[in-house]
Formats: sequence, structure tokens, C-alpha cells
Amino acid sequence: MHKMSQTEEIINKVAQDKIDVNLGIKLLFEDPEYNFERLFTTLKNYIFNSIPDKTDYNTETYQKAIHTIPLKPTHTPIIFLKRFSLKIALSKLSELPKNENKKIITSLLWIFKVTDTERRNTECKNGCGHFWHELQ
Repeated sequence: MHKMSQTEEIINKVAQDKIDVNLGIKLLFEDPEYNFERLFTTLKNYIFNSIPDKTDYNTETYQKAIHTIPLKPTHTPIIFLKRFSLKIALSKLSELPKNENKKIITSLLWIFKVTDTERRNTECKNGCGHFWHELQ
């Protein structure tokens, strides 16, 4: 069985409402091993895996997620996520300056929280075997 890193555990606890999203963001950025690229890649992969429609990744749940991100809708990451397809938006987000990192991570963590909640309530509601859905 895969042993989750501290980062993966925080992400999944936020997604499962075991810790508040703001506390999760704080913990992710205070982690002594914080690495933006690694965290960005982890969240990107989690989002891709949590969205059921793998052909366009533009489900109703994904749209709900990007429209409820708890940041100002005028922030660059939100504009990119709303204006472009997920894959293009992620490519553009990875090129933003460092001062956008917290907004990027907040946005992606929120999207994963919403999309994974939907997956747990539909595909996984009768048990799924995803070890990360078994967090205490």
C-alpha cells in the first residue's frame, strides 16, 4: 500500500472536510519541504483523476468548483481557469510569477476538494478501495 506523504495527507484531509481549507493551505506552505512545482504537480494529477469525464475534464462539478474558489474572481489564476480548458489553464498557471503561487495552490486545492467530494458521493459511495478515502 502506498504511504501518503504529509502533503498528500493534508490535501486529502482538506478534500474530505477533516481540516479547514485555510488551515490546509497554511500547513502546505509552512511545510519545511514545501516545493511549489511538486505541490502543483500533485494537485494537477489529483484533479485529473477526480474528474469523471476524462475526455474534456469540463464537468458540471468542475465548473461549480472554479466558480466557487474562495478568492476574488479577478485574480489571474481564476481568470485562466474560467477562460481556458483545464489543460491549457494549468499550463498557463505553471508559468505565472512566484507571487501568484498561493492563489494557484488555493485554487487547485479548492477544485480538488469539490471534484473529489463529488466522486466520493457518486462513484465511491458504496466503497471504492481508494486508500486515501479511508483517512481517519
